[in-house]
Amino acid sequence: MEKIFHPANSRGKANFGWLTANYSFSFANFFDPNKIQFGKLRVLNDDYVTGGMGFGTHPHENMEIITIPLKGELRHKDSMDHTAVIQAGEVQVMSAGTGVEHSEFNSAKEELNMLQIWIFPEQNGLEPRYDQKDFSEIIQKNGLTNVVSPKSNQNPEALWINQQAYLHLGEFENGKKFDYQLNDKKHGVYVFLIEGEAEIDGQLLQKRDAMGIWDTSDFTLEFKNHSKVLLIEVPMN
Repeated sequence: MEKIFHPANSRGKANFGWLTANYSFSFANFFDPNKIQFGKLRVLNDDYVTGGMGFGTHPHENMEIITIPLKGELRHKDSMDHTAVIQAGEVQVMSAGTGVEHSEFNSAKEELNMLQIWIFPEQNGLEPRYDQKDFSEIIQKNGLTNVVSPKSNQNPEALWINQQAYLHLGEFENGKKFDYQLNDKKHGVYVFLIEGEAEIDGQLLQKRDAMGIWDTSDFTLEFKNHSKVLLIEVPMN
């Protein structure tokens, strides 16, 4: 097993007043040559947005974009004529493909906290698409729930994207263990601890710490406190 530990305090940071951002990988004004990407995972931003504020209309192309609100709600509008509100417990996917423009605003008074994830697609120039789903009633306790899977190997209960990537969310009680089996030995998994405390192969992870794992078919997570976790499995090349 190969692994790399990314403590929460090593992330890039930006404070624009209305937005406080934490960058797991090089983004905007944050550049670290050792943190360009993890396999096909390019961006994992942990954003806090003040009520009523947000990102004005801006373009994307050739990227699979996943948004996971952790607290609050996000109002989305795009050039595909989708207008929607995404709340905590829901997951949104957008395939930018040949090009799409969208805006994202905190439509509530309370602070919005969301994870924004960008994954390179298997193929460029695809038709843009949008989808979202509420997983709040099916997130497993002491287990992982598959919220995103590949189009070619779609879990009917999950959203799909144009890449051999699998995203899982889980909530675990203190003392629980979980053995994760990779879908492909050529893949890696980026483990992002949303809340709590966990141990992987002797390395302790605390809130917002992350670990990239590859060259293995499986690994075990041991949870030391009540915890919430996101696993992002992606091809490594």
